Amino acid sequence: MNSKRAEEFIHHQEILDTLEYAQANRNNRRLIESLIEKAGLCGGLSHREAAVLLECDEPDLTERVFRLAKEIKQKFYGNRIVMFAPLYLSNYCVNGCVYCPYHAKNRTILRKKLSQEEIRQEVIALQDMGHKRLALEAGEDPLRNPIDYILESIRTIYGIRHKNGSIRRVNVNIAATTVENYRRLKEVGIGTYILFQETYHKENYEALHPTGPKSNYAYHTEAMDRAMEGGIDDVGMGVLFGLNTYRYDFVGLLMHAEHLEAAFGVGPHTVSVPRICPADDISTEDFPNAISDEMFCRIVAVT
Repeated sequence: MNSKRAEEFIHHQEILDTLEYAQANRNNRRLIESLIEKAGLCGGLSHREAAVLLECDEPDLTERVFRLAKEIKQKFYGNRIVMFAPLYLSNYCVNGCVYCPYHAKNRTILRKKLSQEEIRQEVIALQDMGHKRLALEAGEDPLRNPIDYILESIRTIYGIRHKNGSIRRVNVNIAATTVENYRRLKEVGIGTYILFQETYHKENYEALHPTGPKSNYAYHTEAMDRAMEGGIDDVGMGVLFGLNTYRYDFVGLLMHAEHLEAAFGVGPHTVSVPRICPADDISTEDFPNAISDEMFCRIVAVT
């Protein structure tokens, strides 16, 4: 899907049709076996094909999916594990996301914004622990956390020389922004730009994000397009499983990856699978779609 409009490349009815198709074929052994064989060729699966594997109700075929996932992982990556450390620059935020303790109305948490000297101290401490890759995190607050602050922080980090080394890669997880700001992030030398969709279900998204800039579903969902237009072709995607039904968001996530492939020739560098968890001012009892360990593993394997 080459369209840059969120509601066209994340097409609600196509997701519903895909889920119906997957349910209808969850016991279709011939189809599922053919999909496993296709997956083994390492050419990828469509969102509809992947949905069938996720829905598979045959234990022996599910076990084959897990075995194949391990084989593919070993083929591409071996036993390599890449570690990075999150570095929270600021937890000031103007959004009203109902699942996040940083939300603007939460008066129980201590708000903090690191100075450049505090960032330097944190980075040196992380380097002493062996870290060479960081992921910068910051709440969305145009006044306290402007793009200039993020850029200055990145320059500070890359400029630190401690003992025998320096930070090799700074990934950035900040709110959706403009093409020009993405261009500036590219120029300062970021690694991966990371932005989670939270949920692709537009109605639920808007209910979960009632206030603040993040409440704009289209602007948020189309952020990766703007990042690509700004020269960033290394992006990381994900949803927060448990906010909505996992089936819907799983399909939406793959459709988003397919869209980037079609429109820009490159999909996401990373796909993350965070799950809703208890936090300050947040109870998982308010989120009945939380997923089990078993389903978490299946989502990872099929992805």
